[in-house]
Amino acid sequence: MGIDSNTSLKELMKIARETVAELHQDEQFLVKDLFRGFEWNRIAKGDRTKLGSMFFNYAENEGSALILPLGKTLQNQQMYKKL
Repeated sequence: MGIDSNTSLKELMKIARETVAELHQDEQFLVKDLFRGFEWNRIAKGDRTKLGSMFFNYAENEGSALILPLGKTLQNQQMYKKL
């Protein structure tokens, strides 16, 4: 399924969670790294922000055994590490 401006946040979260499973242990990443560059650019800026908040909430709760939030970059982007 291709990503476009009409892709729901629920579907984007599903894609992000599935992509995390493909990462190596201890690999660090940003949410945008979970999408190909052109796909990330197709997501509306407001939806990217909402997706970032949803992913952080996931990492803090149900995904806490899999993902560790590391803090923000200088560009104010949340870094994560796969456990």
